[in-house]
Amino acid sequence: MPPDAPRVRFAPSPTGYFHVGSARTAWFNWLVARQSAGTFVLRIEDTDAERGREEWVEGITSAMDWLGMIPDEGPFRQSLRTARYHQAIDTLWDVGRLYACDCTRDEIDARNKAHGILTPGYDDFCRHRGLPRGEGRALRFRTPDEGVTPVDDVIRGEVEFPNGAMDDFVAVKADGSPLFVLANVVDDIDMAISHVIRGEDLLPTTPKGVLVWEALARAGWMADGSTGGGPAPTPPLPVFAHLPMLVNEQGKKLSKRRDPVAVESYRDQGYLPEAFVNYLELLGWSPPGGEEIFDVDQALEWFRLQDVNHSPAFFDVVKLTNLNGKYIRAMPTESFIEACGPWLLGPSAPWPESNFDPAVFAAMAPVVQERVAVLGEVAPLVDFLFLDRPEIDPDAWAKAVSSDDLATTILAEAIEAYEGLTGTWTHDALHAATLVVGETVGRKLGKAQAPIRVAVTGRRVGPPLFEALEVLGPDETLARLREALERAERGWSP
Repeated sequence: MPPDAPRVRFAPSPTGYFHVGSARTAWFNWLVARQSAGTFVLRIEDTDAERGREEWVEGITSAMDWLGMIPDEGPFRQSLRTARYHQAIDTLWDVGRLYACDCTRDEIDARNKAHGILTPGYDDFCRHRGLPRGEGRALRFRTPDEGVTPVDDVIRGEVEFPNGAMDDFVAVKADGSPLFVLANVVDDIDMAISHVIRGEDLLPTTPKGVLVWEALARAGWMADGSTGGGPAPTPPLPVFAHLPMLVNEQGKKLSKRRDPVAVESYRDQGYLPEAFVNYLELLGWSPPGGEEIFDVDQALEWFRLQDVNHSPAFFDVVKLTNLNGKYIRAMPTESFIEACGPWLLGPSAPWPESNFDPAVFAAMAPVVQERVAVLGEVAPLVDFLFLDRPEIDPDAWAKAVSSDDLATTILAEAIEAYEGLTGTWTHDALHAATLVVGETVGRKLGKAQAPIRVAVTGRRVGPPLFEALEVLGPDETLARLREALERAERGWSP
């Protein structure tokens, strides 16, 4: 590894499903590391015992594996680094950058109100009281009274934060546990992180981290040598890059409660990892030639962190789905068949496993491949092939059979026509015979085949009918048509 190779980190909190915004952040970090023979570190920020759950950790790591983001180091757990954080707390206390505070939020709000201060914020009440540590007191970081704290951001340029507008923020909770800013700085120092690439929602916390970092450096804080080089002085500040916010179609920040943001859900629906990664790359960045579809090697060649746009990026599920459909249609048929496996076999399949015939599906795969946007759509298109009898959709039956005075005639004519094709059962012959049926009843092909499709597949839409009938075979096709005709004649409804 060259001496200037970047060390980047992805540091999610396991408090929910793997958010698409987190996936985009992780992927951009991964790209930066891979471009320059750098190191991609995974760090799990699991200090929130009340909200964090182990299954969320598994969700994060499995989704990252699915997308091909294998960390070079980690996952490291913040919950196992408590002693190291307390060393930093002791250091900052000893040099006077932390002080104890016993104020409650209600007390702070009441004092602000009494002084006519309408904006919330801490009033430095405990800054000079000299309270001792412990006894249920939080520790606040003493911010400078004057000047500015600049953050040099690769994407946004230099952003200045007036120190006078920054509260003396809580760095350590009353129970002694460090909060986000302090723990992150200690981790980034110890892990020699050279680039902090994360979402813009964390930009307001960055000047606080800069102040903590600089305070530790002035206090002679030493990195713990966890990267293998032994203890070393505090490194210089990392390069910062804050990625644009992801928004929905209303231009609002993506919400876990309102928007489909769980990466695991897209995986389970049958989106391809290659397509999902391709789309993540387009959220705030675009290739120099404006390409929409490109592979990882091309992204590694073209991506530049400084080319990321700072404007909000629209997470468009429709565009993602269309892109995924293009990826599916571009797959070799054999690869498509293999990729469909989880939806065709096992507990998610809508038919008994013993009913599934790989050869039958392989025969239908080329026409199915042209009609699906996600792999989860495959099974409903072919279930009629592997169920003992199709599950009739009530609405489809009502529209194509019950409410059509000619439906029984069409079914009867189709049975008679198809019985003459048992020796030449091909989709072309079936198409020609159905055209004749339509002419007999004065219907165009599309109208004539509607009751036939519902009788055989249970639905009004699906793969090309005549290719489906060819694969299903004459015996099963005719049996289903006869059963449907008998039901139609006695006014049956699903």
